[in-house]
Parts: sequence; structure tokens; C-alpha cells
Amino acid sequence: MARTHGSHSDITGPRIRDAALRLFARHGYAAVSMRQIAAEVGVQAGALYNYIPDKQSLLFELMQGHMSETIAACEARPKASGALARLRDFMGFHIRFHLARPDAVFIAYMELRNLSPENFAVIEGLRQRYESLLESILTEGIHEGTLAPPDPKLATRAVIAMLNGVNTWYREGGRLTLDEVEAIYWDMVRRAVGG
Repeated sequence: MARTHGSHSDITGPRIRDAALRLFARHGYAAVSMRQIAAEVGVQAGALYNYIPDKQSLLFELMQGHMSETIAACEARPKASGALARLRDFMGFHIRFHLARPDAVFIAYMELRNLSPENFAVIEGLRQRYESLLESILTEGIHEGTLAPPDPKLATRAVIAMLNGVNTWYREGGRLTLDEVEAIYWDMVRRAVGG
């Protein structure tokens, strides 16, 4: 589909995604219309379709972008030596990376039910790929004798769920600093996986 003469896809496209991210996180995917997104961006509703086929594609693009960015950032980090050090690094990365992206995290977990089956399968595959990064650390720890989770796959999901909880309650300037939160979570995570 051709873009409107004088439009700037490198500007308008990201503005559409940013507006959708905020609106979906605030009101929920089902409650947000394409007209609301267009109004937030300052374009006519029909103009959105020059940048995105439909609302489902927009939700999928947001989730896929978040998961791909998360995986790439995690994999790009220098690999620490030993499972305990790698687990500590993964935990710190997960907390800090996700705290900087609360809307994307909320949507990635709360709006899965609104994906088409085909899109859900892709996002589920990306989630499993991210989970496998932690699961491999736990498995390495079992082989080293430094960790003893009863079931690495279940422990992976439990740890990630625990770490995701920080996004729901942590506020800068609160009772605990982020460093203190990380130290407490490290103790809890280590105990949860037999470290």
C-alpha cells in the first residue's frame, strides 16, 4: 500500500508503535481502537493502514519486537564463568532490562490471549528461546554441582515469574534501592534453585 505523499515512515511508524504500546498498556488491547491510536499520533485513522495492516499485526509487532530485543540484549552480554555467576548476571539483567520497559513487559505477558493462533505460536517460540537461556544456566549448575533445582524447566518459569513481579511494585525512591532489591532477590533466587 502506498504511503501518503510527504509522510515520513521512519517517524510516523515508530510514533504509531509508541502510541499503541502506551494505550494497550493503559487500557488493554481489546479496549483500544485504531481511531484512538490515530488520535494519539495525530493522523487520520485511515492513515494508520499505510504503516500497519491491522490492530492484530500491531500487537504482534510490539510483542515480537520486545521479545527479540530482550533475547538479543541478553545474548550479547559477556558470559560469566560458572553457573552461579551466570545466574546472578541473568537475574540482574532481567530485572533492570524489564524495569526500563514496563509497558512492553505488561503487554508481552497480559495480552497473549489476544494473539491469533499463528502469532501466539511465534511469540511462544520466542518466550521459550528466552527461557532456554536461563534453563541452560540451571542445567549447567546441576552438572557443576553448584545448583540443585528439582526440575530445571519449572524452576526457570518460577524464577522468571518472580523476577517479573519487580515490575509491578518497584518504584524508584521507594523504601529499597534497586541494588538492595537485587541483593534480596538474588538470595531468594539462589535458594529457590538450590544454590
